Amino acid sequence: MNKLIEKIEEVDSIALFGHTNPDGDCIGSCLGLFNYIRDNYPDKKVTVYLQQLVEKFKFLKGAAEVVSTPDDKKYDLGISLDCGDMDRHGEFGSIYKSARYTICFDHHRSNEGFGDYFVCEPDSSSCCEVLFGYLDYDKISKNCAEALYLGIVHDTGVFKYQATTEATMTIAGKLIAKGARSQYVIDETFYKVTYNQNRLTGRVLLDAKRYMNDKVIASCITKDIFEDYDTSKDDTDGIIDKLRVTEGVEVAVLAYQKGENLFKYSLRSVSKIDVSAIAVSFGGGGHIRAAGFDAEGAYEDNLKRILVMIEEQGI
Repeated sequence: MNKLIEKIEEVDSIALFGHTNPDGDCIGSCLGLFNYIRDNYPDKKVTVYLQQLVEKFKFLKGAAEVVSTPDDKKYDLGISLDCGDMDRHGEFGSIYKSARYTICFDHHRSNEGFGDYFVCEPDSSSCCEVLFGYLDYDKISKNCAEALYLGIVHDTGVFKYQATTEATMTIAGKLIAKGARSQYVIDETFYKVTYNQNRLTGRVLLDAKRYMNDKVIASCITKDIFEDYDTSKDDTDGIIDKLRVTEGVEVAVLAYQKGENLFKYSLRSVSKIDVSAIAVSFGGGGHIRAAGFDAEGAYEDNLKRILVMIEEQGI
């Protein structure tokens, strides 16, 4: 018996945590495990703590029960999923820390380890793939499978990123066999966009500039641009991948403004540059080919620092 199932079976109350600004893998792993526990251990009290989910993820079973406001409840077991460090639990961090026993499941190479029981598999495509290996396949329901499948789809860019392996594809197939709706999940949560999202994407691409002999492409979304197109940070999904696939590009950088002097940076590379190392130097993290961080200061100044670090890696 593995430690995850062992602890679930011996406790009464369980809290699940992801990271701030939860993405598909974070939401998928949290709701996948939530449904697994609900389906197989109905006597357990289980709660998911996450920031407000965007509309496209609300079809997942259990999404309506996600708690988005911190409280002072105490739990026997706290499980962190897809979170590279405890600071990224945000306003729910104190609840995780107060649990009698804590577990961390992750796949971020930058994770230095936390929790009473720590599992990190950086060669896995997603936290959902890691989690799958610790669940009893015979006990995985359609609702659990669909959440896990969604997480894998999003963290692999629909199975095209470098972290996609034979094991990833095998697991995805097993989840489809359990009832996960492949076409629905991919179309509704990855490809479908609104008219205003298309307009925002067009503006970002028009504003993009190339650097370092056209091997780096970067663009920035200010608050004014968000307002002009009636959009928000939730409408930026997928834009950086359109920058990344520009012919001749090795690294793509997309920033958007979060505060007066605060920007969120997303980095993607094709085959040579470890963007995780760059993100870590700014206090962020991620994967070799996909990473991100928040940074104060002017966009142009931080971009210059990013370009220097790319050059140091020998682009």
